[in-house]
Amino acid sequence: MTILRLLRYGAWAAVAALAFVTVAVGSGWFVVDGPGARRVIATGPASLPIGGPFTLTDQRGRAVTERDFRGRPMAVFFGFTHCPDICPTTLGEFAAYMEALGPDADRLHWLFITVDSERDTPEHLARYMELFDPRVVALTGTEAQVAQAARNFRVTYRRVPLDGGGYTIDHSASTFLLDAQGRFAGTIDFKEPDHIAIEKLRLLLRRPAT
Repeated sequence: MTILRLLRYGAWAAVAALAFVTVAVGSGWFVVDGPGARRVIATGPASLPIGGPFTLTDQRGRAVTERDFRGRPMAVFFGFTHCPDICPTTLGEFAAYMEALGPDADRLHWLFITVDSERDTPEHLARYMELFDPRVVALTGTEAQVAQAARNFRVTYRRVPLDGGGYTIDHSASTFLLDAQGRFAGTIDFKEPDHIAIEKLRLLLRRPAT
């Protein structure tokens, strides 16, 4: 069973007899009241080997590495611009999270890393990202560079041929949360309830910087 599958299975568990929000940063979980139920939200220990070095190019053509994003927590999503639903939905959710967080949204790095190095050039990414919040940084690279970044985040993806030519890409759909030092802090699953996702982001922002 993969690490990400374990995280998904452990992310939701019913909790009784608590009527307030409890935060336990060191233990990697917190409790939050939600509509109809109280939930334990797994955020994941920093020791999990998710994240790591990458060398990519942003939508402005600037070469960057993971070190350029140190000092602020990160929300990282892997996708591609020709994605029909998951990717634009997630980027739209990023914008909703930013609005909910208010000024605190600027204390996070928001990254979109393509898994389609062939079509997603920096120029194409720049045009695509105009549809979303300008604070999201889009990253691409060579096939090898993208594959290395995906491996470090335990992301899976594969090209799927389409009838009549062309292709789409199946890929992991979670958003990865890293702390200011680049250590894994948890995930936001695709279409996770907004109030849960936002609480995860707020918890991430409360983590110590060291």
